[in-house]
Amino acid sequence: MPTPSILVATWGNGLFSLTGKMVRQELAGQSVSSLVADGHGSVLAIVGGHSLCRRSSDGDWTEIAKSEFQLSCCVPIGNVVFVGTDDARILRFDPDGSQQWLTGFDAVAGRDKWYAGAAVVDGKLMGPPLGIRSMAATCDGAVLLANVHVGGVPRSTDAGLTWRPTIDIDSDVHQVCAHPTRPDIVIAAGAAGLCMSRDAGTTWTIELQGLHAHYCSAVAFGRNDIFVAASTDHFATQGAVYRRPIDNNGPLQPLSGGMPEWIDGIADSNCIATRDSMVAVIDGSGRLYVSHDDGASWSYPFDRLTVPSGLCIC
Repeated sequence: MPTPSILVATWGNGLFSLTGKMVRQELAGQSVSSLVADGHGSVLAIVGGHSLCRRSSDGDWTEIAKSEFQLSCCVPIGNVVFVGTDDARILRFDPDGSQQWLTGFDAVAGRDKWYAGAAVVDGKLMGPPLGIRSMAATCDGAVLLANVHVGGVPRSTDAGLTWRPTIDIDSDVHQVCAHPTRPDIVIAAGAAGLCMSRDAGTTWTIELQGLHAHYCSAVAFGRNDIFVAASTDHFATQGAVYRRPIDNNGPLQPLSGGMPEWIDGIADSNCIATRDSMVAVIDGSGRLYVSHDDGASWSYPFDRLTVPSGLCIC
């Protein structure tokens, strides 16, 4: 069986493909974000902010479509790709390259109360624009979820034509993630804690038990566990990663088995990735942690790669 590759996307230095101890850089000098498997052996990504691209298993890149909008994230359902933008729009890209602006998203209830995330750092107001930070689709393709920062997680059951709000917008969600085989289970990382839904994102509970701090920035599903990153805030100098069985309501447990108590900075949105028994985490400094046994033991084969925008194991 081929050795899986870990793809590390960056905000300005392309993508690094890590296979065993080999490192290959691709698209040097470009912004790459929103890595997501397309279900056909390739990976989708946003390149340069305006291009939706596909990377083959051989590392060849193809531009699927280009947009005038600043693209932020994507999710496929079958052969259709839904793409979020930095100004909180959602576009639909069809296999023939045509694009559709899903105006129904602009009419979601409560949109007038959405706001851009912001913080004062060294006397300067900083933060991302009001936009779509992440997207997810349930494994049966019946539900599409858009994580607005800051605007909750609107939900669509008609392929993006109409939308309904779900979680309180002040939960300040940073990533939404749907279970790969169970359409009822969805999780999200929010500033209020780990957000859990057992009805495909219709209703949510917020879980804090076991966390050292409630600001959660990244989530992923392992084969049996939820993985979540937590810190005191987005600019924290250290964070931690936790796990808990999916069907258990007990406290989250910090990772052990070689994972340090504290990582350097936070593991930001999309910076935890899983595939089969493999789990990867990358922190704010670019140090990569890898487990081949569902998170029981960890190594860190690569250090200080670059500031990451996301991970994918393929």
